[in-house]
Amino acid sequence: MGRVTERRRVIRIRDGAVSTRPDTLVAEEPLEIRLGGKPLAITMRTPGDDFALAAGFLVSEGVLASADELANIVYCAGATADGENTYNVVDVRLADGVPVPEITLERNVYTTSSCGLCGKASLDAVRTTTRWPLASSPAAPDDADPIRIDPIRIDPATLAALPDRLRAAQRVFERTGGLHAAALFTTDGELLDIREDVGRHNAVDKIVGRALQQGQLPLSSSVLMVSGRASFELAQKAVMAGIPVLAAVSAPSSLAVDLAAETGLTLVGFLRGSSMNVYAGEHRIALPAGAVTPTD
Repeated sequence: MGRVTERRRVIRIRDGAVSTRPDTLVAEEPLEIRLGGKPLAITMRTPGDDFALAAGFLVSEGVLASADELANIVYCAGATADGENTYNVVDVRLADGVPVPEITLERNVYTTSSCGLCGKASLDAVRTTTRWPLASSPAAPDDADPIRIDPIRIDPATLAALPDRLRAAQRVFERTGGLHAAALFTTDGELLDIREDVGRHNAVDKIVGRALQQGQLPLSSSVLMVSGRASFELAQKAVMAGIPVLAAVSAPSSLAVDLAAETGLTLVGFLRGSSMNVYAGEHRIALPAGAVTPTD
């Protein structure tokens, strides 16, 4: 618990000079998530915020959507020879009346390997199971459908400032250089929360899980910024938490773009300096009228 970094001895070679020194590395350990005592998934993560990670994971799987659906989360006994708790196993208990999904091998494969097993069925599953549907287009003034009413607008200059704000808030990355990060911002660029982990998907789960524990879902007025690329899995987690805008410093995958278009998610990639690509949901980007010039 809290074992974020570890020290290791390394041989350092610089301009032909050889020396030994301790190096700070990001910790990586498995976390087994159980649901009602039954194993559900295992993820490799940086220890810390484990309860939030488990809660966020269950939000992305459509099991949880509000704090009152969660009874508690506890650490289970570890597997060391002397019986010491390793803090690498958590058990999630749902509140009375909340349906427990059937845990099968097929479900486990999907939940732990969703990036590699997705297709049209997975796109449909996210669209139909999210409890916080996103607006797919701007609502007309006389449109009474609350699902389509979407007040979120963000200025490109605000988006352009997010990567630097994300990096400046990464405390562990500065010491290790080995952590991804996910951060939640307001549409004005105010930092709400940031989590670091060896896996981007874990960092997002920690963000979403903390929001669920604090009764803040859906995150319908927020922007999710992630280091690295935007995979299907990250887009899925954003949609399931009701986050309308996902921005990444690198490229999205084709399936992430398909999911964004399918669900109404605004997806921004290659967010570097003043440049960015908007792959879907451009109605939330505050562009000047007539600013988009069609090209071949």
